[in-house]
Amino acid sequence: MKNKIGVMQGRLLPKYKKKYQAHPVGYWQEEFVIAQKIGLDCVEFILDFDGAEENPLLTKEGISQINKVVDETGVSVQTVCVDYLMEAPLHSENIVEVECSKQIMTRLFNNSSKLGITDLVIPCVDKSSLNSKGAIDRFVSQISPMVEIAEDKRINLSLETDMPPGPFLELLDYFDSKYVTVNYDIGNSAALGYDPVEELSAYGNRITDIHIKDRELYGDSVILGNGNANFDKFFKSLSKFNYQGLFIMQAYRDENGVDIFKKQLNWIDAYLRQL
Repeated sequence: MKNKIGVMQGRLLPKYKKKYQAHPVGYWQEEFVIAQKIGLDCVEFILDFDGAEENPLLTKEGISQINKVVDETGVSVQTVCVDYLMEAPLHSENIVEVECSKQIMTRLFNNSSKLGITDLVIPCVDKSSLNSKGAIDRFVSQISPMVEIAEDKRINLSLETDMPPGPFLELLDYFDSKYVTVNYDIGNSAALGYDPVEELSAYGNRITDIHIKDRELYGDSVILGNGNANFDKFFKSLSKFNYQGLFIMQAYRDENGVDIFKKQLNWIDAYLRQL
């Protein structure tokens, strides 16, 4: 298989503060050892809003700690999910909130280049959904200066949205930059009732990070293969593109995490090996 496969941070460990996924303050290093034993290539780091200043991504010492764990385990960090922006979106109407988020992004850009990060995943879903023209306009205004930084540092701003294919393509085209890309979440798209063929036809060549998940239509996450995601259709469509990015497991988890993760990793392996 040519693509690397990894896991969203926190998914292989006992839940941190009862969350499905989060940066597990104080014991995040343990996940890299587990990932190494399972045979994973990478961990997608998370920058949460709560406890952001405790996250090693934002300090010089923290970056050294991450690089040390990567060297010891061989499990890399290539992508960061900026969940901070779920709570404090760049398109918020709260000016103070936006300024804080912009400062966080500046620090994250500077430190990501020291880690060899390829993608900063920008979530525009749920509370940070681009669900109005005003929200879209504010988002474009605030993130446009960051596109120049992304181009300079060669780090993708990988957008995860709940927009239909047409409007999402319009947003991507507005920036006219190869460093504004797509984070595609298989489960989230299925839950919204979107057709993967239509989505990939619109922007399949712009996808740089894929989250593997299954969800019921308009419902919650379920074990891979038990939801509304059409994996046959998705992977057949994806095979038409020379996708070089990562596959990040964000599949259903229980309280423990590891055993059910292995079961689903084995299930998805057949699809990944087709590419």
